[in-house]
Amino acid sequence: MASAGLSGEKSPLTVKVVSAKPKGPGRRQPRITSFVEVAADGLPSETKRTAKKAGGAELLWNESLVLNVTPQTQLEVKLWSCHTLRNELLGAASVGLPGLLRQSKGRVENKQLILNLQMENKGSLVSGGELTIFLDGPGVDVGSLPNGGGIVLAEGSQGAGRDPGGGSAASPENRSQPPSTNCFSGRSSRSHRQGAAGEARQSPVNGEQSPSPRLRRQAAGKAQSSTVLNGTVNGDPAVSLPEAEDEAPAPALSADSGATQEPAGTEEEAPPNPRSQASQPSAHAQEALPTGWEQRELSNGRVYYVDHNTKTTTWERPLPPGWEKRVDPRGRYYYVDHNTRTTTWQRPTAEYVRNYEQWQSQRSQLHGAMQHFSQRFLYQSSGAPPDNDPLGPLPTGWEKRQDNGRVYYVNHNTRTTQWEDPRTQGMIQEPALPPGWEMKYTSEGVRYFVDHNTRTTTFKDPRPGFESGSKQGGSPGAYDRSFRWKFHQFRFLCHSNALPSHVKISVSRQTLFEDSFQQIMNMKPYDLRRRLYIIMRGEEGLDYGGIAREWFFLLSHEVLNPMYCLFEYAGKNNYCLQINPASSINPDHLTYFRFIGRFIAMALYHGKFIDTGFTLPFYKRMLNKRPTLKDLESIDPEFYNSIVWIKENNLEECGLELFFIQDMDILGKVTTHELKEGGESIRVTEENKEEYIMLLTDWRFTRGVEEQTKAFLDGFNEVAPLEWLRYFDEKELELMLCGMQEIDMSDWQKNTIYRHYTKNSKQIQWFWQVVKEMDNEKRIRLLQFVTGTCRLPVGGFAELIGSNGPQKFCIDKVGKETWLPRSHTCFNRLDLPPYKSFEQLKEKLLFAIEETEGFGQE
Repeated sequence: MASAGLSGEKSPLTVKVVSAKPKGPGRRQPRITSFVEVAADGLPSETKRTAKKAGGAELLWNESLVLNVTPQTQLEVKLWSCHTLRNELLGAASVGLPGLLRQSKGRVENKQLILNLQMENKGSLVSGGELTIFLDGPGVDVGSLPNGGGIVLAEGSQGAGRDPGGGSAASPENRSQPPSTNCFSGRSSRSHRQGAAGEARQSPVNGEQSPSPRLRRQAAGKAQSSTVLNGTVNGDPAVSLPEAEDEAPAPALSADSGATQEPAGTEEEAPPNPRSQASQPSAHAQEALPTGWEQRELSNGRVYYVDHNTKTTTWERPLPPGWEKRVDPRGRYYYVDHNTRTTTWQRPTAEYVRNYEQWQSQRSQLHGAMQHFSQRFLYQSSGAPPDNDPLGPLPTGWEKRQDNGRVYYVNHNTRTTQWEDPRTQGMIQEPALPPGWEMKYTSEGVRYFVDHNTRTTTFKDPRPGFESGSKQGGSPGAYDRSFRWKFHQFRFLCHSNALPSHVKISVSRQTLFEDSFQQIMNMKPYDLRRRLYIIMRGEEGLDYGGIAREWFFLLSHEVLNPMYCLFEYAGKNNYCLQINPASSINPDHLTYFRFIGRFIAMALYHGKFIDTGFTLPFYKRMLNKRPTLKDLESIDPEFYNSIVWIKENNLEECGLELFFIQDMDILGKVTTHELKEGGESIRVTEENKEEYIMLLTDWRFTRGVEEQTKAFLDGFNEVAPLEWLRYFDEKELELMLCGMQEIDMSDWQKNTIYRHYTKNSKQIQWFWQVVKEMDNEKRIRLLQFVTGTCRLPVGGFAELIGSNGPQKFCIDKVGKETWLPRSHTCFNRLDLPPYKSFEQLKEKLLFAIEETEGFGQE
């Protein structure tokens, strides 16, 4: 077994959880389902759990957990009972590695510990049973270890332990501080330290008698000089403590008189002083201390901190700037971050603050990307001043847009569009068209008529007595099928080609990408047309459609993440995605693109939405349409402006020498591509300039991504043939894949049904008042909480789909006022308890949509 070097280095420690004997409230222990959680120093990255086991008087695991620890690590062991809505703590204990290593002469090999679990009950500690574990870990030099007991209780822990081999254990009877289920290593309450000191006075430690409080006060004036790890404080030499020949008191400092005092808030005795000074640096020494603080070390290796600002000392490392330690009414410590106005139970460190800032930065970038993506579906009134229109401003809720140079008007009140200006509509007194007819205009502005009864077009006015329209503007436009008709045709193709039975996909939230990739690629493509049944491992929810919707949403966020180098943002201000030409850095990138093609086809086939979208030229490629020069403006404005300049200027007059070739730089490697055969020797002139622009535009859309695009389309074709999309254009395909982001409150209320409530119930009126006060982001999160997705079908709330077909948004009266709202995503139902006040309903609802994750089973 390798021996750990410095005290700050981490080594693997194997914790084998053997069995537990929980103690129930009565004589007979009921059958429960439990798991054991082991945490090293309270770090989330070093927190491991066993599998869930069911049993009565005794639970058996024989499961090994591996954690990375240092010789100073404190292990927290907790026994939890599993319930549908939450987990209940049955008991906990804390194990200190320094004492165990000292008792075992620096080596912990297959060390058996039987831990006495404790829990809080009405403000007092009661026994929670016993837990048997084995420890097998690193070996260290005993002289480098700080002094301490083998198994100790940290503040907030609910248990003590005993070593079958005769190791010492802290006595729970000496504790007076109420425990808590939120346990963090490195925090010691005043009452515990007094209890530990009282026990130490009666039993020798390491063969030496601990000094009494009186001896400690006498030794305070002649304290031994400590090792100074930080040589200076704010540029001045650090002040050292005077030497003591026999005993080392608790660290203290007075810069003026040299007198010492105990660290604030402690009455703990100092450990016995070995003759040799400890030379191992602390793991915290690598982190910078706040201004005016200094880290020192006693001769026995225990680290303490000196605050030269207030001339005090403490055992605890100072908090980062802007943090404050407080105590709640139950005596539990928590920490306040005044920088972000947040609180946490975990004691912050420099690494904790850095990780939190990095997470906040990534979250803000993702939020900005999603907000930009959502703006493509949201109507936002322009802040620009109105044009000098003689007709004046448009009516409320109307917007003026252009499509291929043709002006049309959008009525956001009714979600309809029309060619006629609403300000002049009805001023021209003309008889109405016959039923089923519609008037339209060609791109040249010539009027023609559409007969929806026979699906034909004509220039001839169908109204009696009116002259026919002029044919000088070209032929009338072809009959344009509505998007709803196209959508129903596609759904008909999907349903008519569906296969019976279902296909199960079991994934974990932590490894969502890898699990989904392995299972989808190992299945036959036609099996993916069966009904999906998604299983989130470790969760009890049954998939009747809601879990599948969330799976599509979460997985699309993962597979389309630009950090995997498969896709990239189209531009600095365009967060739509396009294939990354440098994706070949991953040798299996073509397999991943084939998988993504299957996944996108599954989303369209099963009528689900994805989290983000692609560029419009990419959708054109899926529809086998040729992108135009105008499409290039949205993804590469600089390249587009260069081509426009070439198009509008005479190359011979400018003296610009161009050939039918183009260079491409991928990962530092520059390659030359011929736009046509022999293009290296063909010069661009005014005669062949249009051909050059066309070839250059085509090359820009396909540069370096031909193989990736082919793999994507092949994967798509395996599940749903691309011919099924032939009726759609690129914008309609994007709408069908990503859904609508706009949330219409009136449409939401109109298409909501109630069970055991009425629309006049005060709870229902309070609910809609809360929703109206929410911003759009929280409304989307509420929609995702209830339906499993933040996207709406094309027809809005009226076309929400449940497990058995169309299922409107439903609010049901369920539970007590102390309950949180619950959702049933498979049925689009919200269980809203009968709360007594508006404030209570708002608090419970916001907490439910912001703090819950996963699925349960009733």
